[in-house]
Amino acid sequence: MSAPAYDDQNVFAKILRGELPSHKIYEDDKTVVIMDIMPRGDGHVLVIPKAPSRNIFDIAEEDLFAVMTTVKKMAAAVMKAFNADGTTIQQFSEPAGGQVVFHTHVHVIPRFDGVKLRPHTGEMADNEVLAANAEKIRAVLG
Repeated sequence: MSAPAYDDQNVFAKILRGELPSHKIYEDDKTVVIMDIMPRGDGHVLVIPKAPSRNIFDIAEEDLFAVMTTVKKMAAAVMKAFNADGTTIQQFSEPAGGQVVFHTHVHVIPRFDGVKLRPHTGEMADNEVLAANAEKIRAVLG
């Protein structure tokens, strides 16, 4: 059974085209990093490939490598920016795997000893908080 085709009307494709706003943290030739608007922890970011792919099953190897290189960079940045004790890295593929937006993306979440992840309620975070958290991470990246 094959997965459905990539839909270029997904929210991340629209963000990449500049049709929707985001708090951009970082960008290079192949990836973009934005704040998750429904963060499960302070400093929760999303690493997104610029090239279209639905998820882990159809992403090109070179794009996956670029995404994971950026994930590593963001893990270090959020650790430093939030004085975190660790990180959680997540990637969901297909509905049964928990994927909601069908453009490949990886979650990078700073973690703190004894603090559980907030539940994914679908509620958006305060825009000013997201902007402040974005600035903390940008400051670490220089």
